[in-house]
Amino acid sequence: MPSFRFSIFPRNGRFYDLFADAAQLLIRGSEMTCDLLAHFENVDMKTKRIQELEDEADNVTHTIYTLMNQTFVTPLDREDIAALAQRMDDVMDYLEGTTTSIQMYGIDTPTDAARGLADLARLQCVQIGKAIDVLRHRRKLRDILALTREINRLENEGDQLYLRATAELFDGERSVVDIIKWREIYEQLEEALDSCEDVANILEAIVLKHG
Repeated sequence: MPSFRFSIFPRNGRFYDLFADAAQLLIRGSEMTCDLLAHFENVDMKTKRIQELEDEADNVTHTIYTLMNQTFVTPLDREDIAALAQRMDDVMDYLEGTTTSIQMYGIDTPTDAARGLADLARLQCVQIGKAIDVLRHRRKLRDILALTREINRLENEGDQLYLRATAELFDGERSVVDIIKWREIYEQLEEALDSCEDVANILEAIVLKHG
């Protein structure tokens, strides 16, 4: 007689694999953004590669949504899966928006503030990657909380740097056009930091539900 085993925790690991793919794309995208700002050369080529990464991230997000709609019982609440996928995709969108703006506006020299904001986003993405790795291990879920606290701390640091950088735009002799360009670039980077914090908040909610 066949034996049937049932678990209250669905074991569809494909979701976790896809989130891991998305996290790795975020790390690569943030690293490439930092590289563009630190080594300001081959801007067109580097921007194009980040745009390609953003397309890959979109495909992963679409796959997550498709799998969610095809799966009867998901390993996490559907609203959490959808929110996590969307917020991670937002991070990549803002990183790509940053580099595209730099290319489109013909920026000659990056600012130290832009480099600093991009590096904070990179550090956040690394923490997101670590948290996603833990997500599939229910007994270790509470380990995610230390990682999300660090993401939040980095976001707070980014807020302060963003405010200082924006104020400094009006301290020197920049043209109005340059001020507008850099404000948009800073805003894109700040949105990337905020979106990383959104990811952290969703992860915390998942821990509270299942940890």
